[in-house]
Amino acid sequence: MTNSETKLTKKQIAILEAATELFAEKGYAGTSTSEIANKAEVAEGTIFKHFKSKKGLLLSIVSPMMVKLIAPMVKNDMNKVLDQDFEHFQDFIRAMIENRKAFIKKNLPLLRILIQEIPFHPELKEQFIEHIGKDIFARLRNIVEHYQAKGQLIQTHSDTIIRIVASSIFSYIIARYVIVPDGDWNDEEEVERIIQVLENGIVPRE
Repeated sequence: MTNSETKLTKKQIAILEAATELFAEKGYAGTSTSEIANKAEVAEGTIFKHFKSKKGLLLSIVSPMMVKLIAPMVKNDMNKVLDQDFEHFQDFIRAMIENRKAFIKKNLPLLRILIQEIPFHPELKEQFIEHIGKDIFARLRNIVEHYQAKGQLIQTHSDTIIRIVASSIFSYIIARYVIVPDGDWNDEEEVERIIQVLENGIVPRE
């Protein structure tokens, strides 16, 4: 990289900020480079000069964000919960939901892009697994095995339990903050219903 590439110009910053806002609002496929150019107040050709393509622009937003911003924040933020020793698995779930809600509220535009685009761009999925998924999964496996040893979770593969719990938490959070944020939500009741559903499926019967 040349010095001019490593230090962003005002136009490059304007393009990245405009693209972040539009990608978050309309999605990658629903945003044209002309819209980004208009919002950034630059010529459309300037986008291709600096980022080569719309895909290159997306990766320029997400790749550094994943490595320098999202990965450390996700790990550090989740460690606040993972480092605690909750007596009951249900209390761990409540803390994890509150933790993820707070994190998403602070980083909604960038995370909206990730949620929308990871399924369609293998590069983003690979980066997510490499920089976030591996470390977090290893810690979650230990936690699941801890509660299994206490008799609070059924004896099945820990990855299965992680996927069931994660899908329950993130389907609620994505619906709450991305899909229907203006819905008539009672967050406390919703969290308790999630825990009740999980209890019926992964907590041993008395």
